Amino acid sequence: MSSELPALNTRDVIRAFCGAGYVQLAGRGKGSHVALAAPDGSHILIIPSHGDVKRGTLRALIRQAGMTVEQFRDLV
Repeated sequence: MSSELPALNTRDVIRAFCGAGYVQLAGRGKGSHVALAAPDGSHILIIPSHGDVKRGTLRALIRQAGMTVEQFRDLV
C-alpha cells in the first residue's frame, strides 16, 4: 500500500477523523478552522477550513492523531 496522501478538502478530512471517533467541538468552529476532540479527550486537532488541506498539513494532523497514513487512508 502506498503512503501517498490523497488531495482532500476540509469536509473529507473532518469526515475521516470523525470516523476514527473524533468529535467536532461546538463553539470552536467559527472562523477559518475547525476543532476536533480526540475520543479519549487527550488532545484537539485544529483543521483549516478553507479549501483543500495541504498534504504536509494533513500528514501533521495524522501524526498528531497517532495514526499512520495507511490507517487514515482506510477512513477516507
